[in-house]
Amino acid sequence: MGNNDIRRIRSGDKDIILIGTAHVSRESADLVENIIEDEKPDTVCVELCQSRYDAITQKDAWEKTDLVGLVRKKRTSLLLFQLLMASVQKKLADRFGIKPGEEMLRAIQKADSIGASLVLADRDIRTTLIRTWRNIGFTSKLRLLFEVPISLFLSDDITEEEIEALKEKDSIEIALENFGKKLPEIKTTLIDERDRYLASSITGAEGKKIVAVVGAGHVPGILSNIGKDIDLETISAIPPKRSWGKIVAWGISFAVIGLIIYGFFHSGAETSINMIKWWIAVNGILAGLGALAVFAHPVTVLASVAAAPFTSLNPMIAAGWIAGLTEATLRKPQVKDFIALRSDIGSVRGFWQNKITRILLIVVLVNLGSTIGTFIAIPLMMKLL
Repeated sequence: MGNNDIRRIRSGDKDIILIGTAHVSRESADLVENIIEDEKPDTVCVELCQSRYDAITQKDAWEKTDLVGLVRKKRTSLLLFQLLMASVQKKLADRFGIKPGEEMLRAIQKADSIGASLVLADRDIRTTLIRTWRNIGFTSKLRLLFEVPISLFLSDDITEEEIEALKEKDSIEIALENFGKKLPEIKTTLIDERDRYLASSITGAEGKKIVAVVGAGHVPGILSNIGKDIDLETISAIPPKRSWGKIVAWGISFAVIGLIIYGFFHSGAETSINMIKWWIAVNGILAGLGALAVFAHPVTVLASVAAAPFTSLNPMIAAGWIAGLTEATLRKPQVKDFIALRSDIGSVRGFWQNKITRILLIVVLVNLGSTIGTFIAIPLMMKLL
């Protein structure tokens, strides 16, 4: 890492030393430690939020995860997305022989050893991911859902040249290189908004001398935002779910029920009954296949098949949630599964075998199967008229 990775800034009465790091570089970790030791700042700011801080400082953080609570609160997709991103970063870090986020851990430890205050300067990762998901369109959502799992398979084939190029990226950008190149709207919430948030957190930190440790990809954005009036409330707000989604979901439900009723009066009771059979069969089978894809417990598969035809008509509940809760009850993750999670997310096989990620995948794939089943079943039902 050269001197260009260190920027000295004067903001008001504060001296800020901005260190741009590569999150999978041992050299970056050494650089951070040496600068904090030499400069003896009043405050050290790190590009972490509370949940990411807990993840790298508490070895038992995963062991405290309430999976049943996550399923009930509809947070499984969010956690799965985080794990997939962590998986890509872990593979890159393994190539360098360094722990992801080691430079942040070194900064935390060095700040403590010299008695400096520590500021977690980044926006909460959950806020970032929820804002990203809710601010992109339907087509972009579909492309993102396709790109994320594919990245888990492709990251094994990254060349040495590509790895060298990634060394100047932020940790989230590293993952995005594998599945987000064609989605510029993602960059707005994942990078640009966080640049503004980080700039505000750093300049607002207590102390006359501040060392700020951030990914190299954030340095230009932070520099361009220092001194600007930044509305943190706006970029920290969780956007409401779009009402059209609920309207469409309920519209489909009423359309299916209406189609069955119309079939009864137009073609007779037998046609109506056959429509119901197609609806139950297609929804149930495809939801069950989603559970089978990750080797769910047989009872979970049956629960998926039984629930899907009914949950598809009620947008307030999803077959995947029922399947996830069933699997979590029958195959409750043990401490060893949480301990193994960090290594298991580094491979496709580990992702499929670990009980924690399996439950998350079950929720997502059963919901996906049920959704596909809905759009296949409706044309088949209409053919009976």
